Amino acid sequence: MKKLSDITPVVGEYMPYLYDGSSNEGLRTSNVYAIHLFPEGPGEMEIDGKRYPIGRRSLFFLRPGQPHAFHVSPAHPLSSYNLYFDLWDKEQPRSLNRIFYRYPEPHVPRTETPTPRCDELDGLPSVFSLQPHAQLFDLFHALALLFENAAYYRDETVNHLFYSWMLAWYNAVHSRQPTDYRIVRLLARLDASPELREPVSEWWRFCGLRRSQFHELFHRETGITPKAYQHKQRMRRAAQLLRESDLSVTAIADKLGYPSIHPFSRQFGAYHGVSPRHFRSGARV
Repeated sequence: MKKLSDITPVVGEYMPYLYDGSSNEGLRTSNVYAIHLFPEGPGEMEIDGKRYPIGRRSLFFLRPGQPHAFHVSPAHPLSSYNLYFDLWDKEQPRSLNRIFYRYPEPHVPRTETPTPRCDELDGLPSVFSLQPHAQLFDLFHALALLFENAAYYRDETVNHLFYSWMLAWYNAVHSRQPTDYRIVRLLARLDASPELREPVSEWWRFCGLRRSQFHELFHRETGITPKAYQHKQRMRRAAQLLRESDLSVTAIADKLGYPSIHPFSRQFGAYHGVSPRHFRSGARV
């Protein structure tokens, strides 16, 4: 059985498209894999007879032979990034000459791109929102632009970038993502300013919750306590400053709200396994 990391993707076609409710957007199948990424909504996409809403940054992943249709109002046409690709066969990629079978035309299975058994691939959803995943959305957009504009080594760069994108998407699917808007809003605040030295009581008031409600909801949404989350972000910020800035370790400690270098160095060493100075020297070797 193959793993997702074993794929050898071949992007055969990128096609930007404006869906406007025309008849050619009706029920069809294709012989290759496809991703449709909508920057905006609203609308609906039908997959295997079930309709799903199209919202901002909605992604739809279609397997070969999977029946699907687009339900978009002519009054609100929707643009989409459409990518057609193979995942396993780079010798005879079908996506270089994809085929649509439109209902009631029968689908011809023998034309499909190969699909070896892969539980990790099977576990990827047909519908996924990239709204909380700005980096994945931007990377997909960059992939589309590269396919359109690369003058040299397009196949090599696009296929390697798409390989990375698929693995990053798999990670996003299987990572815990907070959904409660109150916690998401607080996390954005803590991510932007990990140096904040304010009591936890300020956070539950910010969320409009009682203490017990806040701690229970925060742990359910993130898997850790509020202070542990802030500490993780502070250590990540410290590592970034050590790698990318010329600030002294003392200045970094001060910037992150520590009263002196000593508690900062102690906490950094416990988290990263090395002192700030050793971390910096290793990062710049």
